[in-house]
Amino acid sequence: MPPSNLSSLTPDTLVLTGIPGMEQLHVWISVPFCSMYVAALLGNAVLLLTIWTERSLHQPMFLFLSMLAVADLTLSTTAVPKMLALFWFRAGEISFGACLTQMFFLHFTSVAESQILLAMAFDRFVAICFPLRYGAVLTPSAVAKTGLAALLRSFCIIFPCIFLLRRLPYCGHRVIAHTYCEHMGIARLACADISANVWYGLAVPVGVAVLDLALIAVSYGCILLALCRLPSRSARRKAWHTCGSHVCVLLLFYVPAFFTALTQRFGRGVPPAVHILLANLYVLLPPLLNPVVYGVRTQQIRDRVLKVLVRPRSRL
Repeated sequence: MPPSNLSSLTPDTLVLTGIPGMEQLHVWISVPFCSMYVAALLGNAVLLLTIWTERSLHQPMFLFLSMLAVADLTLSTTAVPKMLALFWFRAGEISFGACLTQMFFLHFTSVAESQILLAMAFDRFVAICFPLRYGAVLTPSAVAKTGLAALLRSFCIIFPCIFLLRRLPYCGHRVIAHTYCEHMGIARLACADISANVWYGLAVPVGVAVLDLALIAVSYGCILLALCRLPSRSARRKAWHTCGSHVCVLLLFYVPAFFTALTQRFGRGVPPAVHILLANLYVLLPPLLNPVVYGVRTQQIRDRVLKVLVRPRSRL
C-alpha cells in the first residue's frame, strides 16, 4: 500500500479498556480513586485560595508553590474524570483527537512540573546561600518569567509527540489497554515502525528530568555546604526544615514518574495491571499529598489556612 494511503489510516475513535484483568473490580477501584481526586481538588484549591488572599504569602517560595498546585490540578483533571467515566459507565470510547489532547496535557504538565520543582530548589538555594540577595534575585518579574519558561519548554518538548503519532498508520487498531491516553500507548497501535516514538518518548522527557534532577542535586549540595557552615545547630535545623517539604515533594513526583516511564518501555516482566495501577497513582498521589506536605510542614501556610477557613465562620 502506498505511504500516502497508509498515512490516512487514522481511527476516528479509540477504546480505553481500563485495568486489564481487573474489569470486575473497576467500580470498587473507583471509590478510592474518586475520593483521592476530590481530596486533591479541595487541598489544592484551599492552598491556592490561601496564597491568593494572604498578601504575606506573596513571596517567591509560595508563588512557585501555587504554580505547583495549578500543575497538580491540571495533571489529575486531565486523566481522572475520563478514568471514572470508564469505571462507572464503561465509557471507554474517546475520539482520536481527544486522545491526543489528553496525551499532550498529561506529558506537558509533567515536564512543566519538573521545571517548577527545579525553580523551587533554586529558591531554597538563594534563600539559604545568599539570603541578602534573595529579594534582588527572585523578583516578581523573575518568578513570572520562570513560570512562562516552564510552559514554553514543556510545549516545545511535548508538541512534537503529536506529529510523531499523526504520521503513523493504525490499520484499524483501536484498543488501548489503559485508563488514559499516553504517548507509547497510542504509538503501539500503529502498524509501522515506531522507533522514533520510542527513542523520542524515552530520551527527551527522561533526559529533561535527569537534567532537572542534576541541577536540583547541585542546588542541594550547595545548600548542605552552607548549612555545615552555620554556627548554630538550631539555625541549621531551621534552615533544613524549610527544605524538607520540597524534598518530600521531589520524591513523590520523580520516583513514580521514573518507575512508570521505565516499566512502560523495559518492564516486560511487570504485569500490565500493576503498571497501570501505578500509572494511575502517579496522577493522583502527588496532587493529593503535595498540599498536605506543605500544609503540615510549613507553619506560615498552616496558620494562614486556619485563618482563611475560620474567618468566614466567625462572620456567621
